[in-house]
Formats: sequence, C-alpha cells, structure tokens
Amino acid sequence: QVQLVQSGGNLVQAGGSLRLSCAASGRIVSINDMAWYRQAPGKQRELVAAITSGGSTNYADSVKGRFTISRDNAKNTVFLQMNGLKPEDTAVYYCSAYIKSAWGAAILNYWGRGTQVTVVS
Repeated sequence: QVQLVQSGGNLVQAGGSLRLSCAASGRIVSINDMAWYRQAPGKQRELVAAITSGGSTNYADSVKGRFTISRDNAKNTVFLQMNGLKPEDTAVYYCSAYIKSAWGAAILNYWGRGTQVTVVS
C-alpha cells in the first residue's frame, strides 16, 4: 500500500519560515507530478505549488517568490520551503502525488493527511 507521510507544520510568526516534507512509501514503481495544496477554514482547497518528475515547477500567484517546491526522487520526497509567511498562508497543507505502484498498472493520485500551518502576526 502506498502512503504519503507529511511533516513540518507548525505555528510561526509573520515573516518566518517553515519547511514541509512529504515522503511516499510502499511498493512504488514511479512517481509523476507531486504537489502541495492548502485549505483554509471556510475555503476550497487550492493548489500552492507543483513539480513534475523532471523538475518543472509552477506556483500559485499568491506564493510566487516566497515558496519553493523541490523533490528528492531518490527518496520519493517532496518539500515545500515557505519563506516570508503571512497570516493569510494559515491553512492545512496537503501533499499530492501521482504514483504507479507495483500493485497495478494505473497511475493513482495519493494524498497526505494534511499538516497545520498557522501564521500569527
């Protein structure tokens, strides 16, 4: 069974930094796109940043220049470095990955359980 295990959420003051990690485990054959989403109270889940297996990235306009997504393909891990945090970045952050496992031919979308990021002014 494939799992995505997240770590790194916390409470931080505005202007501070946090680094989120998400490690995929299980009988993984390959991982395609990986991404970070977030969901604030009362709002829909939104894409924060995404990265392809080749390293191409895209970001939500609200985080460009402040957040950096990266991945370690050897460790099946994706990271989100968040700098210059603002109170409006407060949300539960979820990682997502499209993974082909040894259990079947299909590429499935897996999600982490979420980690809380709280930014106080």
